[in-house]
Amino acid sequence: MSAAAGKKSGLTWAVHVSVAFLVLLWLFPTVGLFVSSFRTADQISASGWWAALTSSEQIIQLRAGGRDSATREGDLFVVEGNLLTDGEDAPGTDATIKAFGVSSRAIGAYSVGETAEFGDGETFVLNADGSYRYTSVEELGRRGQRVFVTAITPPEFTVENYGTILFSGTGQDNMAKAFFNTLTVTIPATIIPILIAAFAAYALAWMQFPGRALLIAAVVALLVVPLQLALIPLLRLHLGIGIGKGYLGVWLAHTGFGLPLAVYLLRNYMVGLPRDIIECAKVDGATDFQIFTRIILPLSFPALASFAIFQFLWTWNDLLVAKVFLIDATGETTVMTNQIVELLGTRGGNWEILATAAFVSIAVPLIVFFAMQRYLVRGLLAGSVK
Repeated sequence: MSAAAGKKSGLTWAVHVSVAFLVLLWLFPTVGLFVSSFRTADQISASGWWAALTSSEQIIQLRAGGRDSATREGDLFVVEGNLLTDGEDAPGTDATIKAFGVSSRAIGAYSVGETAEFGDGETFVLNADGSYRYTSVEELGRRGQRVFVTAITPPEFTVENYGTILFSGTGQDNMAKAFFNTLTVTIPATIIPILIAAFAAYALAWMQFPGRALLIAAVVALLVVPLQLALIPLLRLHLGIGIGKGYLGVWLAHTGFGLPLAVYLLRNYMVGLPRDIIECAKVDGATDFQIFTRIILPLSFPALASFAIFQFLWTWNDLLVAKVFLIDATGETTVMTNQIVELLGTRGGNWEILATAAFVSIAVPLIVFFAMQRYLVRGLLAGSVK
C-alpha cells in the first residue's frame, strides 16, 4: 500500500491536457475579442480575427467623380481620378485591385484594364494602380458612378473604435458614461456585503448565543434560493420606501443577494483559524471587537479577497438586477451590460463597435481577477479540510 500511495498516477498527462484545453477554450474568445476591437468594419466582414495579420480580399463600394469633376472632350463628359486615393472611404495605395463591377448584380464582372460599357454610351475603365476614366455622352449626376472593387487589402488596425466608444456619444450611446455608472454600482455593492458579512461570520464562528445553529442553517438554506423569486417583492418594497429608482436600491439588492455566500464562506474560514490565538487575546483583556479588527480580519484576507472577486464579477456582469432596480429612461444610470444591449439594437451591423464595447466591459474584471487570483483557491477551500 505504501508503494501504491507513493506512486505517481499514470493519468497525470490526461489532467494536464484537460487543463490546457480548458485554458485555451477560455482564452481564444478573449483574444479574438481583443483583436477584433482594433480592426475596421471592412476587415471584420472580410476575415476572422485569426487572419488579422494576413491580407484579405474585400468588396469595397466606391464612387467615381461626379458632375463637379467632369471635363468636356468633344461630345463626351469625362471624369478621371484614382479610386484608391480619392475620397474618405478610399482603401489607399496598399490595396491591390483584382476586379471591378458597376452593378451590384455583377460585382466582379470586369478585369483590371477592361472597359465596362453600360447605360447610354457610358464607359468605365479601371487600372491596376486605381486610376480610372469614366466617360458619358450625357451630363453626369452630382454623386458620380458607383463602382464595386474587389481588392486585396493589407492588415489594418485602428484605435478609433475605442475613441468612438469611450469619448463620443450621448445618453443611450455613451459607453464612457455607462463605464463609470457600472463602477458606481459595483464598488459599493462589493464593499457593503463584505463589511456586513465579516461581522456576521465572526459572530457565528466564535460567539456563543441562543439560536446560532438555526442562523447557520438559514444562511445555508438561502444559498439555494433563486434571486429571481425575490426581485418583484423587493422592487415593490424599494418603491414603497422611495429607493427603487436609483443606486441605493441596486446596492441594497446586490448586498442582499450576495450576503448568504459571503457569510457562509467567511464563517467557514474563521472557524478554521487557531483557537489558541483568540483565547490568548481574551486572556490579555482584548474585547471581541479588538479581536475581530486586529486578529480575525488580517488573517481572513484570503477569504475576503475570494468573495470580493466573485461579488465584483457578478455585479459587474449583472444585467437582470440593473434592469429591475435602475429604472431610468434617460440613460443617466445605464450600466455597461445594458449599454451593450442597446448597441446591439442601434449598431447591430457595426461589429467593430460591439467588439470594442464588449472588450471594455470585460477588461476591468480580468484585471481584478488576475490581481487577486492567488487568494481565490485559499479562500474557497477554507474550512473544507480539518
